[in-house]
Amino acid sequence: MLAGQRQEDIARLVRQHGSIRVSALTERFDVSRMTIRRDLAALARRGLLDKVHGGAVAPPPGGDGEPAFAEKRSRQVPAKEAIAVAAARLVTPGSAIGMTAGTTTWTLARRLLDVPDLTVVTSSVQVAQILHTGRRRTRTVVLTGGVRTPSDALVGPVPVAAPRTLRVNVLFMGVHGMDARTGSSTPNPDEAETDRAMCRSARRTVVPADHTKWNAAGLAGIAPLGAADTLVTDSGIDGGGRAAPERGVGELIVVEPSRSAPRAVSLRPPALPRPTEGAPT
Repeated sequence: MLAGQRQEDIARLVRQHGSIRVSALTERFDVSRMTIRRDLAALARRGLLDKVHGGAVAPPPGGDGEPAFAEKRSRQVPAKEAIAVAAARLVTPGSAIGMTAGTTTWTLARRLLDVPDLTVVTSSVQVAQILHTGRRRTRTVVLTGGVRTPSDALVGPVPVAAPRTLRVNVLFMGVHGMDARTGSSTPNPDEAETDRAMCRSARRTVVPADHTKWNAAGLAGIAPLGAADTLVTDSGIDGGGRAAPERGVGELIVVEPSRSAPRAVSLRPPALPRPTEGAPT
């Protein structure tokens, strides 16, 4: 492949996934790390990506970052809606749940407005806004605080520290990508740290993610694939191969975007609740 064509393909991959690693590019194009670094430098000079340690990320959107969330919200809408319906069925009245940032968790939040006696701990500005808009007297929303990112997540030492004193029954974790090698990932290392802290506070972790997230990898890993007790995804994953997620997660729930009824495939016994410290939920 000519260098120009390879660079165009790299730019397309960064636009599609938001970030990419040097190691992934060397494997994909079968060239040396030095060659990839030269390609990234050339693309960075053209403003098509930003070089970071170990890889590259898409350049930030203009303005205050709001277009990033708005753009992602318009992708895979039928799949996200079907995933949200299935994921909402995993929430019981009177429980405490966690929700990280993402357009799929935001879609899920809209499905939880009628669940009574719900406590929600979230690092997402958008999720908190949805739950406050449809306020119930019996619902409690705990916003972790922190510094806002382009994906409307709150990151930094405050949201990392907050979950240490909290315990939730289920965490719904939005991801940028998942694969067998990296597990779940995000382009933002600070967001990955916050998500890891929220995982530690949860007895069970559910990842709601449409099929385009599979085999995509962000710059920063959050957790191994096996840390997801349940993956809720859409039937598009059938065409991309289900073998790895089937082996990696405790339960795979596959939904059809054209209808709300999911089919669930249990792949191993549900994980036992993780040991917790301090007061129970």
